Amino acid sequence: MALIEGGYTNYGQVLGIIMLDTRFPRLPGDVGNAATFPFPVRYQVVKGASPLKVVEEADPALLTPFIAAAQELEAAGVRTITTSCGFLALWQAELAASVKVPLFTSSLLQVPLAWRLTGGRPVGIITAHAPSLSPRHLAAVGAEEVPHVIYGLEEAPEFTRTFIRGEATLDPAAVENEVRHAARRLASAHPEIGSIVLECTNLPPFARAVQEESRLPVFDIVSLCHLVARAGACSTYPPFAGWAAVSG
Repeated sequence: MALIEGGYTNYGQVLGIIMLDTRFPRLPGDVGNAATFPFPVRYQVVKGASPLKVVEEADPALLTPFIAAAQELEAAGVRTITTSCGFLALWQAELAASVKVPLFTSSLLQVPLAWRLTGGRPVGIITAHAPSLSPRHLAAVGAEEVPHVIYGLEEAPEFTRTFIRGEATLDPAAVENEVRHAARRLASAHPEIGSIVLECTNLPPFARAVQEESRLPVFDIVSLCHLVARAGACSTYPPFAGWAAVSG
């Protein structure tokens, strides 16, 4: 009889997610809602890491606790790791180097892919806060040379109230209207773009709305989670029904 090697308390957690310290609702489709995924996930919260500290301040003091969170998830046996804020792209190299499993900080890693897949057409990026999304963030994920257009939601009151200021209530219909408006304006003002990447991990619940308004391919953190989780877990875990959603 072949022996199965252990070493962990819990098993079968395909994806580990490093979470900001928030209290707002997480809709299905958000990385902070476990029902988003067709495979098991495990969460690790970085205490004190508010959206303001990560997005607008890029507080360098947070790098150490984020590395600790990644290492805790790896020690718990997850096969891949991501985060709950696209602005953590700034620390892609440091966080990925801190563990031995694949770690992807941000949906912005898909910007070069989206560019290549659409024949070199510029990539539209919808972000939570355009003034904070710097060339350093794009350079950290290898996207500094990709032609792109950035459109921010910092003037969207409901989105900002909930996802940046961190209030504990959410009006999904109001946020969807704000996101639709952003997608329409982006596509109308820049007909040259060939795709859209949603930087913010709170935007995937509204990805279909972005597609409907722009008529373009839309990439987000959930699409990247599916890709990397499939790559990291397919040789370790037996197939199960959820993989149809991942690989289909």
